[in-house]
Parts: sequence; structure tokens; C-alpha cells
Amino acid sequence: MTELKLQGVPVNDVYTGMKERNVKDSTAKLAAAHVTIAGCGGLETNISLALTRIGVGHLTLIDFDEVELSNLNRQQFKFSQVGMPKVQAMKQNLQEVNPFVTVDAIQTEVTAENVPELFADADIICEAFDNPAAKALLLENASTEFPEKPLVMGTGMAGIHSSNEITTKHLRENLYIAGDGVSKGMEGLMAPRVMICAGHEANMITRLILGAE
Repeated sequence: MTELKLQGVPVNDVYTGMKERNVKDSTAKLAAAHVTIAGCGGLETNISLALTRIGVGHLTLIDFDEVELSNLNRQQFKFSQVGMPKVQAMKQNLQEVNPFVTVDAIQTEVTAENVPELFADADIICEAFDNPAAKALLLENASTEFPEKPLVMGTGMAGIHSSNEITTKHLRENLYIAGDGVSKGMEGLMAPRVMICAGHEANMITRLILGAE
């Protein structure tokens, strides 16, 4: 039987090589996890990239929008992807980074009516919107429909304030919020602080998967 290879390297060697620097005994738990992320912009593209690199096995990306030029200053898209549906473009990018991760791309708007269906299979729900009303909608409905599921959110990552102002807070059972909680998008959004906040969310999700609250 012919050994399956990726770019000339045996698949098993690729898989184990990609996990070589991960935290000890984390691989199986990460691979078994399913994280659903609402929004596919500055937060989500950085969160999903981090989770893909460490080998979270199943990601679901939800967004209705397309890639625009203004996204490129902080979102993990390429110039060649402008005009593509965001979820499809990001799925393409993630699978190039880690072909062992399952990525579901759902191009739709999150509403109160579809929250039960969209997040039913998630182990962890991640909010990555840039719209306060959308954040509030997901918080209210996910908390009602899935009170037992961890919800990781972000708020306050605009401007060029100190990165040390961005923290992760455990506000109530199963609710974790990253950001400075103050800065508004009208200040402008740029890669450094957005990526820091996204890193907080991704790290909290990782801790939850591995049982370190």
C-alpha cells in the first residue's frame, strides 16, 4: 500500500512534526475540540489562525461579509482575496497552514433565530464581532440557549493605547471577556492591539480546552 504523503513528506511525519513544540499532552484534547467563532474580521482571523496553528481539530467560522481593502490593515486576508466571502477566504488560509483541521465556513448573519442551530455543536463559543449590537445579541441568546457552554468575547481594542490595558476577565460562570473594555472603534482599528486582544481570546479558549480556567 502506498504511503500517503503531503508535499513529499509522509502524513504522520507532518502531523507529529507540527505538534512537536506544543505543550505536553495537549494534542489529543486540542484535536477533539470544536470552537465556533461568530464574526470573521480582525479578531476572528487572528483567533482562528492561532487555534489552527496549535491544532484545534474543528473550527466553524460564521460571517456574512466579503473581504474589503479596509480589512487588510488588521485582518489575516490577502490582497488577492478582496471580494471573496470572508469565511471562504479564511478557510482557504487556515487549511494552507494546517491541513489536519476541519474548517466549516458558514456565510450568514447571526440572528436571535439561528443561534440555536449555529452553535449547537460547539464546545466553546467565541464572539469576534466589531458591532456592539451583534455582541449583545450573541451574549443574550447564547447565554440563554447554551448556559453550560463557555462564551469568550472581546471588547475594547481600538487605537494605540498601551497593550497592558488589554486583559481577560472572568465576569461570571462560563463568560470570559478580553480587551480594555473602554476604547471604541471610532478611534480606528489597527493590527497590533487587535492582534493582542485576539491573542487573549485564543489563549483563553486554549486554557478552557485544556482544563486550565
